[in-house]
Amino acid sequence: MTDEPSAAETLFWALAEALQADDPGVTEGTIMRGRCLRVDGEFLALPDFKGSGMVVKLSRERVEALISEGVGRPFAPAGRVFREWVAIEKADPERWSALLQEGVALARGR
Repeated sequence: MTDEPSAAETLFWALAEALQADDPGVTEGTIMRGRCLRVDGEFLALPDFKGSGMVVKLSRERVEALISEGVGRPFAPAGRVFREWVAIEKADPERWSALLQEGVALARGR
């Protein structure tokens, strides 16, 4: 058995590193016993939770739109849907970077 990171996790942390270099308020933290990104202490995103690709916190309306467009799917660990969290399965550096930046802006009320 290997603990090698998935391609999604590798991409996530590369994007996280770039985001952290530009914004000292973006830090690594923990959530659900795993590593995550936080912005000013608040949850922002986590990589590849049980094959999810990337999970990011956005507005409820934005989550619904991404799901409707087929870009994301509901995030429902243990069967409970988190309405402001969306799982983006397809590893896409441009989309993931944009969504992380959108999440930072939302967390700061922009």
